[in-house]
Amino acid sequence: MDTVSVSDKPLINRVANSGLVTIDLENFFPSGDIVPFDLKDYLFMELMLKEKDFREALDAHDWTQYQGKNIALFCSTDAIIPMWAYMLVTTLATPFVNDITLCLPEQFVETAYWKKIAALPLEDYVDKRIVVKGCSDKPVPASAYLEITRRLQPVAKTIMFGEPCSTVPVYKRK
Repeated sequence: MDTVSVSDKPLINRVANSGLVTIDLENFFPSGDIVPFDLKDYLFMELMLKEKDFREALDAHDWTQYQGKNIALFCSTDAIIPMWAYMLVTTLATPFVNDITLCLPEQFVETAYWKKIAALPLEDYVDKRIVVKGCSDKPVPASAYLEITRRLQPVAKTIMFGEPCSTVPVYKRK
């Protein structure tokens, strides 16, 4: 029987000791369902907003149905909607929703990524070697990779794409 000799030297995890900071954009994916909220359903003849009717309809609406969900707020008709109408919907929905954004439902994920990237504390990434993870199980919008690079470039020492064991250099401060 053949024997395998093992060195007395301890195994060293060079990736863990490299000082790389990994950002997994999959973690920025919004939690909860994305629910469309079309203001056209609250307009007179789906064309104009009558303030009294609009307020009454919103007050009668069951906002609890959005508990733990996300609202994509929009108007699918070519109506002129005053800004306070969006603000009013937001004040009524906010106690129940994870997030509410003025966008079409198919734009919600991208907008959510931009919000989370904008909220990153840049001081945590000053002079760091950053790897933006490339593989994910959730759909990460391409624009999120662009935005994370744009946001971190002024402070990062390096930005790479991929996995810590196999990266593609993207940016290196000179």
